[in-house]
Amino acid sequence: MTFATTLRFSLFGAAISAALGLTACSNATDTATATDDSTTNDKPAKTLAITQIVEHPSLDEMRRGIIDELSENGYVKGQNLKVNFQSAQGNTATAGQIAKQFAGDNPDAIVAISTPSAQSVVASTKTVPVIYTAISDPVAAKLIDENDVPIQTNVTGLSSELPIEPQLDNIQKIVPNVKTIGYVYSPGEANSVVVLKQLEKAAPARGLKILGVTANRPTDVAMATRSLAGKVEVIYTSLDNNVVSAFEAMANAANELDIPVIASDEFSVRRGATAALGVNDYDFGRTTGKMVYRVLNGEATKDIAPQVMNTLTLYVSPKHAAEQGTSLSADLLKNAINVDKEAQKTSK
Repeated sequence: MTFATTLRFSLFGAAISAALGLTACSNATDTATATDDSTTNDKPAKTLAITQIVEHPSLDEMRRGIIDELSENGYVKGQNLKVNFQSAQGNTATAGQIAKQFAGDNPDAIVAISTPSAQSVVASTKTVPVIYTAISDPVAAKLIDENDVPIQTNVTGLSSELPIEPQLDNIQKIVPNVKTIGYVYSPGEANSVVVLKQLEKAAPARGLKILGVTANRPTDVAMATRSLAGKVEVIYTSLDNNVVSAFEAMANAANELDIPVIASDEFSVRRGATAALGVNDYDFGRTTGKMVYRVLNGEATKDIAPQVMNTLTLYVSPKHAAEQGTSLSADLLKNAINVDKEAQKTSK
């Protein structure tokens, strides 16, 4: 099985309400206001609210994919689609305030990117259609039940289940002598805690140990990484928003320690990781956008089943691998997307 194999497991524009005091969030609304009679391809004007816990390349690329998908289907931002985007800048309290504001604004739909944002939005409204995305485990996040049924009829969305066994296969191929895997995570993020538990459950059968270290804020990431010096042979990180927000700090610390970092998203490899096995962020956004389109086009969320993005791709950077004291085999490179080569093509 190759790593590109399909795996089936299953900015500050409009003012924020002073009563909510959302001084920590950033927001952007279309400069062109959609009016009731403005149309593109006979599509009526709609308002879409989008929120994410923090701005970083992976989540931003998903958001871009959503907007592009809607545009190709007739809902064009700034014409017949008014988009109100707000980031909580990593603050869960702010995420809750944004969710309450959005619920009060009563847009045609709310897109919640990331687990903390989705949890806040779902807790704030039972009537406005909510489409979650960039969720690793919607069951653990209490967005759907164990039968894949949303906990509220106004909720649906797209998750990215990253089965842990292929992740461990990937780690052991890149670092064959690994005995202990360091895992930097935020204990406040349900998706990150779930991954830690999965790692701890699967590791013993492979003769591996897991050493988890916490990073409650992006500013903690470098220190948490350095605390693994001499204790681990590799560092693994999933899509933890605090970690991804400060990924360059993690990569720089790992470079100093000669410890390879294995991630689970494409942009972490571009930003310093040795490799990652994960979904394509832009494609993830495009798939989410298809669900958002259906809602804007009049379908009820209760009639749109939650989905799972089930295609994983291996991304590698021989350059970053060398900086972190390791190398990538020819066999591994053969079945992967080399981000270094892509960067060279883009620069020409």
